[in-house]
Amino acid sequence: MHPGRTSEQKRAFVREVTRVVVETLVCPPESVDIVITEVSREDWAKAGKLVADK
Repeated sequence: MHPGRTSEQKRAFVREVTRVVVETLVCPPESVDIVITEVSREDWAKAGKLVADK
């Protein structure tokens, strides 16, 4: 994920991902761990080009 999301956006993301995993895998929410890693555009590449260069 690129930096810049608010804490509220991250909370909503984690809540919804957890909900879908629990529903899909039929597991308790306590078994779902999520790690959010923020990577700058200068450190992210796609199709052979830095995202920062697009």
